[in-house]
Amino acid sequence: MKFGIELVPNEPVFKIAAYTKAAEDQGFEYVWITDHYNNREVYSTISVLALATNKIKIGAGVTNPYTRSPVITATSIASVNEIAGGRTVLGIGPGDKMTFEALGLLGEKPLTAVRESAVVVRELLTGKKVSYDGEIVKLKNAKIDFADPKKTGVDMNIPIYIGAQGPKMLETAGAVGDGILINGSHPDDFKAAAVQIKKGAEGSGRNIKDIDVAAYTCFSVDEDAEKAYAAAKPVVAFIIAGAADVLLERHSISKELKTEIADAIGRGDFKGLNTIITDDAADRFAVVGDYDACLKKAKELEKAGVTQLVAGSPLGPNKEKSIKLIGKMIEEF
Repeated sequence: MKFGIELVPNEPVFKIAAYTKAAEDQGFEYVWITDHYNNREVYSTISVLALATNKIKIGAGVTNPYTRSPVITATSIASVNEIAGGRTVLGIGPGDKMTFEALGLLGEKPLTAVRESAVVVRELLTGKKVSYDGEIVKLKNAKIDFADPKKTGVDMNIPIYIGAQGPKMLETAGAVGDGILINGSHPDDFKAAAVQIKKGAEGSGRNIKDIDVAAYTCFSVDEDAEKAYAAAKPVVAFIIAGAADVLLERHSISKELKTEIADAIGRGDFKGLNTIITDDAADRFAVVGDYDACLKKAKELEKAGVTQLVAGSPLGPNKEKSIKLIGKMIEEF
């Protein structure tokens, strides 16, 4: 199993670069930078990461087709790929409700929008003229001039990962994605997801074994398990508050608890979340605990079909320490 790290660019870019370089030194193969309008802009951020590193693959995780045109996404990731010497990956997903509400966007037909965006970006990265008459995306002879590897010497065959969680998006991801970023942390979630991914893959004449299935997980590790849980619970709270009913039912989380958590978030009562969210609930939505516990959970995810574990927020009570602990873990795979 490969390991990646997810970093939120809510800190200065050069600090994000320092975390990324530390992750590269510890053996991480991927770094994923989230794309939210209220944080540092993702493509300028990953350009800096490209210059600060040598081997690690660098990705936007994930861009949506509403706040950014697929054509501009293709141009942006191709530009970073040239800087990085062919080390980029791209995540495309349907976006999130809170962003759309804040920006006055509707986020219509997400399955269609994600599918068409993936197809169009992949075509544009060939450097050829692209015409496309989709439901959402429409192009006429669009072309990225520098995407031709003969001009830059850089391979623009950039892997496209689909951010997916619901059954239909998982099926779509299986049909069009080189990889899938699944916001989940429990083996049961990936066993269920595999059914939909396989359905989408086989429907497009593909093999699920050729798709990188990534667990985009809330991760919190520390020598002190109690501190690890305390760091994870606020993140778990946001996951539960925004989770679909089918996911909550799978993990025996009641609608009443979801409402209680959402109310606490609304009041800004983040200390109270440590009481509301039990350790058992955290275990359902995070890889959390001391080193041995997190290693055990990582191996369980591998058995469930995960081929890349992306350690996401908060990483732990101390990011630098957590990166080193995960680096030790990588050596055991």
